[in-house]
Amino acid sequence: MRALFDSPAAIILLLLVIVLFGARRLPDAAKSVGKSIKAFKSEMEPDKNPESKDSDKIS
Repeated sequence: MRALFDSPAAIILLLLVIVLFGARRLPDAAKSVGKSIKAFKSEMEPDKNPESKDSDKIS
């Protein structure tokens, strides 16, 4: 992964992204990607106080 950023290919990739999305839309795209990642991570974390129906049946 580190080799991608050390090579001139990273510059070409960056220019390609700017051409495809435009300089004005990049901050909005980055913000929406960040929100999506944050929502995904919060959904993947286990609940702090899991309430299962099985424990209610035992007691």
